[in-house]
Amino acid sequence: MSLVALAPAGEPYVATFSIAAVDRETGDVGVAVASKFLAVGSIVPWADPAVGAVATQALANATYGRRGLAFMRDGLTAEEALARLIADDPERERRQVGLAKLDGSSASHTGTECHPWAGHRTGAGFACQGNILTGPDVVEAMAAVFLSASGPLPHRLFAALTAGDKAGGDSRGRQSAALHVERTKGGYQGLSDVLADLRVDDASDPVGELGRLLELNDLYFGRSPESDKIDLRGPVMAELATLLARAGRPLPGKADIEDPATRTAFEAFVGIENLEDRVDFGRLTIDSPALEFLRRTLG
Repeated sequence: MSLVALAPAGEPYVATFSIAAVDRETGDVGVAVASKFLAVGSIVPWADPAVGAVATQALANATYGRRGLAFMRDGLTAEEALARLIADDPERERRQVGLAKLDGSSASHTGTECHPWAGHRTGAGFACQGNILTGPDVVEAMAAVFLSASGPLPHRLFAALTAGDKAGGDSRGRQSAALHVERTKGGYQGLSDVLADLRVDDASDPVGELGRLLELNDLYFGRSPESDKIDLRGPVMAELATLLARAGRPLPGKADIEDPATRTAFEAFVGIENLEDRVDFGRLTIDSPALEFLRRTLG
């Protein structure tokens, strides 16, 4: 009998490993997850920048996501919210869920009927959990790497997920992965809270592909400090004009960003490449990551 067949009709058994975590300094909250399951990102991760994050899996109860966030929004700690979630759930012994709240509280539940190996590790502001894993090394590696990692929360979550994958991950193999992180007004143009929402629904190396998407997410939507902003005037624009010409995309006019024809054409190119957030035509600067990207792709 397949593992999916063990679950009631209409309810997927999401064998997976995940981490739900918060960054109390930035207010970032999110989940990273991987599984031998199609489109795991459509089920497991839930986040609200006002309170925290939830990962629901195993015999996945999708209502745990919105309800867990609502309980924490109402003032319950992660532990209290977890107790409320499972109290009246007749299938709680087949569920697995992790919660992390911005107050630093965290909690996980691994039902006694989850398929082995199944278990969790928690700490201040994070919860790692998994079922049908190769062993406890998976969640232990995730927790250790998350605690030792530095940088933005999306990168710490991805580092933890990578560690879990390298430690063995889902014992059945690999198929999908996802990373969802929110920050108040942290989304596109500050008009949403979604800082990163990346999904690999079906791939032979989903965690590796997720890392590639995270790099692109940083490129297109990241922000650089003043020290990483480079003047487009002079040799930089001359270099880019040369690279574009070699790539069969020559700019009209002089190799000078202050030349009207060149500036108009380069602005159009930047729009085509979705680098608008990385090039400031008011100050005539380009962010260092964007310049390096163009050097690689055009060179």
